[in-house]
Amino acid sequence: MQTLGTKIVIDPLLLTTVRINTFKGTLGLTTASGFFFDREGRLYLITSRHVFEDAETNHHPDRIEIEIHIDASDLGRSTGFSIPLFTRGKQGWRDSHDADGSIDVAAIEVNQWALPSPTLYRAFTPDHLQKPSDPVAIGSTLLAVGYPLGFEDTLHHLPVARQASLASSFGLRFKGKGYFLIDARTHRGLSGAPVVQRQPDGPGPDDLPWRLLGVHSARLESSTRDPELDEALGLNAIWYSDVITALTEGPSA
Repeated sequence: MQTLGTKIVIDPLLLTTVRINTFKGTLGLTTASGFFFDREGRLYLITSRHVFEDAETNHHPDRIEIEIHIDASDLGRSTGFSIPLFTRGKQGWRDSHDADGSIDVAAIEVNQWALPSPTLYRAFTPDHLQKPSDPVAIGSTLLAVGYPLGFEDTLHHLPVARQASLASSFGLRFKGKGYFLIDARTHRGLSGAPVVQRQPDGPGPDDLPWRLLGVHSARLESSTRDPELDEALGLNAIWYSDVITALTEGPSA
């Protein structure tokens, strides 16, 4: 747990995740979720690839802004931190593809020297990644932590956790894609949220007692669903977190 001031204790999981606002110049476009990942001292922001670029919806932001806590004793103190998506016209984020097309996960390195001092956040590391070969029981309780519809604790600038359950066999590529399914009530704005399971045997790496299973991508629907007769499926595609290893390999260009 993270101690704030002398009395307040919160789960450090809530400090891993930030709200992302996308912009085209000064024009605000969308909101999404993202989380910090530290690898060998380099800090990355992980989110869904379509947050940075989505040709299907003509979404082409040129920068994002996240909100950073700046006082360990007062979560009400925060500031916006802007991250350009292009440098001299060159794409600043990393993404990847597999045999079935684009993987809906992206990583952009955060310039730690430009962060305000002090800055309060927590980051996942490679030790938190759940390998697809490691068993997770079907129906297991998971959490998706983020900002559905941009909703947050507006006083303390913290995300919310939506409860979910594992809805497909962990380790199998659902329909041959690089994701698994969760059963959860979700909304727009949760794209890029970390999907986690509490560490069952001890505090976990760096006293962050959570295993990172994947990255929330999108809600799924059946092509045969009648919107007037049938409820939404409530199923969501979650890209396996092991892709983060490839996206954070080596120094950024």
